[in-house]
Amino acid sequence: MTANGSDVSVIPHAAASSAHLEVEDVVSGYGQIMAIKGITLRVDTGEIVALIGANGAGKSTTLRTVSGLLRPRSGRITFEGQKLDSVAPHKIVARGISHVPEGRAIFSQLSVRENLEMGAFQRKDKGGIAEDMERVAVIFPRLRERMKQDGGTLSGGEQQMLAIGRALMARPRLLLLDEPSMGLSPVLVETIFNTIIDINRAGTTILLVEQNASMALQIASRGYVLESGTIAMEATAAELRASDRVRKTYLGES
Repeated sequence: MTANGSDVSVIPHAAASSAHLEVEDVVSGYGQIMAIKGITLRVDTGEIVALIGANGAGKSTTLRTVSGLLRPRSGRITFEGQKLDSVAPHKIVARGISHVPEGRAIFSQLSVRENLEMGAFQRKDKGGIAEDMERVAVIFPRLRERMKQDGGTLSGGEQQMLAIGRALMARPRLLLLDEPSMGLSPVLVETIFNTIIDINRAGTTILLVEQNASMALQIASRGYVLESGTIAMEATAAELRASDRVRKTYLGES
C-alpha cells in the first residue's frame, strides 16, 4: 500500500546488471576524529538493509562516505563492481546512488517543483523527467498540491516527502536513507515507511539508517548494528529482532 492508500507505479530504477554495494574495512570521519573504524558491510540487489545504533555510532558517516560527501581514509567501496573511493558526489549520483540526508536538506527558498527538478539536474531526457515528476506527485499527493509553494514553508513530513521525491528524480538503483522518520508523527512515520517498501518493491535497493530500530527491522531483510564506529552485530532482521541485546538496547524492551 502506498502513501495515498492505493497501488501506484513507483519511479523505476535505471537498467543495470546489479545494484550491489560493498564497503570493505572503511575508515572515515571528520578531521582527526574517525567516526567509523574499519567497517565492512554489503547491500545485495533488491534488499532493504538497516543500519541501526545509538547517536554518534557512525551511521550517518557511513552513508556520507558511500555517497562521496566524505572521502574514506582507508578501505574500499564498490558499487556494481566499480570503485567509489575517490569519486566526486555528483558522479556517484550519475552512477546510480541517491542520498537522502538526515535533516532533509531541501532548498527552502525554491518551490517544490524546483526542488524536484534539482534531483534530475544531470538528466537530459525531458520526457522522462516529466513522467517522473508525475510519479512523485502520485506517490506523494501532498506535493502535487504544493508544487508552487516554497520548500521551507512545508511541514516536516512534507519536507521529508520532498527530500525522498527529489532523490527519486535521479532514478537511483541504490537509495541511501538517513533517519527518514525523524521528527514525524506516528501516522506520518507509517506513511513514510510504507512508501519505502513501495520504492523497494519497484526495484530500488535501499540502505536505511534509522533511529526507530523497531520500524527499520520490520521492513528490512538484513541489518547491521553499529557501536562506536564498528560493526557489533550483523544478521537477518528477524534474528536481530529476536536478539536479547538488540531488544534491550535498541528496541526498548526489557
